[in-house]
Amino acid sequence: MKVFFSPKNNPRVIIIQKLYGKLFNKDEEIIFPKHRFKKFIKDVVLGAVERQEVLFEEINHSLENTDLRKVDKVFQTIIKSAVYEFMYMPKTPRKIIIKEYLNASNFFLDDPQTKYLNALLDKISKKIRTINE
Repeated sequence: MKVFFSPKNNPRVIIIQKLYGKLFNKDEEIIFPKHRFKKFIKDVVLGAVERQEVLFEEINHSLENTDLRKVDKVFQTIIKSAVYEFMYMPKTPRKIIIKEYLNASNFFLDDPQTKYLNALLDKISKKIRTINE
């Protein structure tokens, strides 16, 4: 069953939207409207933009046979933002991060893509969190 979230209420939907927009408007400044999770949103978005190459390296290392640059841009953005949280927000449990990004992905992806995303995030998170813990 799909659950739809309002972008105003779900910070990870806003994160995905901001990062996706940055893919196509590289020179434009990212504006963060008033939101109760504004600091969290800003930290993840700006951190993922700054550390983009590190995130791609970590993703490619975790998914040995998958080149993330060849998949859909929205899919790529969701994985990149989740990996940022796995790497740089160790206090947030990996299962919570996966659950939140799967909920947010329902706003952007079809059901089969969401299932594939779940498998990829689970695999990546296990490798990142065991290495970094």
